[in-house]
Amino acid sequence: QVQLVESGGGSVQAGGSLRLSCAASGYTLSRNCIGWFRQAPGKEREGVAAIYTGVGSTYYADSVKGRFTISQDNAKNTVYLQMNSLKPEDTAMYYCAVRPCVRVVPEISGYKYWGQGTQVTVSS
Repeated sequence: QVQLVESGGGSVQAGGSLRLSCAASGYTLSRNCIGWFRQAPGKEREGVAAIYTGVGSTYYADSVKGRFTISQDNAKNTVYLQMNSLKPEDTAMYYCAVRPCVRVVPEISGYKYWGQGTQVTVSS
């Protein structure tokens, strides 16, 4: 049974940092695509960052470039999202998801397994 568990969310003030973790069981993250997505109340789910763990290639949405960093730890079967210089508009539920791939895939469609999400709240 595939399970993705996000952790690391919380409440911070603008300018602060958080590191989200996505730990997988029942599925090897190596040589797959892992994406981080977020959904704010009343808005559609959007892609934030993605990584193809085969070569470590990454994708970032324009809104988070230079502030967020996605990384992998194959030994722990875990992917991280380091979020710096957080803004109130980053407030959302953050989800990780995984799919087979041969290159980094930022599009939400095709991601097969999803975690339950972790809430990030940034206050001004």
